[in-house]
Amino acid sequence: MNWIVFDYGDVLSRRTAALPKLAATLGVEAGRLEEHYWALREPYDRGCGDLEYWQSVGKALGVEVDEAKSEELTSIDVEGWSHLEPSSAELLDALGEAGAALALLSNAPSSFGRWARAQDWARHFRVTLFSGDLGCVKPDERIYRILLDRLGAAPADCLFFDDRKSNVDAAVALGIRAHVWDGADAAKAALG
Repeated sequence: MNWIVFDYGDVLSRRTAALPKLAATLGVEAGRLEEHYWALREPYDRGCGDLEYWQSVGKALGVEVDEAKSEELTSIDVEGWSHLEPSSAELLDALGEAGAALALLSNAPSSFGRWARAQDWARHFRVTLFSGDLGCVKPDERIYRILLDRLGAAPADCLFFDDRKSNVDAAVALGIRAHVWDGADAAKAALG
């Protein structure tokens, strides 16, 4: 079986527009939040809890974050990543209707994974893997090995799309056919 594997953020979805709202919720300027939002994200994507992540961001900004504030921030953050690119949604629909074997491999916290699996578009995916559930992130070789194991596939049986060259390079090093995402039209061309 040939698998088509997609990343989520900045591939299927639009880039989050939630940073200003997150910053306002924390009472800081968006520019101050953005630096820490990204710099502290990897442990969150590796599986640390929502409260731990938001408290680390809050600590870096000098802002207290309790459980209620963490839940509010998590909700805003998930919503910010919830908007599929229309052209990506159309591609998913077309591939799903054609019976393609689709998988999702995303660096994202477990809370986002729970939300994503409940969305209508998730029905197109036979397998959905989120780094927060796996304890490792792309481009770590382990996450690709977990993917291949869950798919029951050889590397050459997979075509992988990701927006980050480092993630694509790591996949290619294992023998996975992979492309840097350049939009749905380019993906269609790569799919032949």
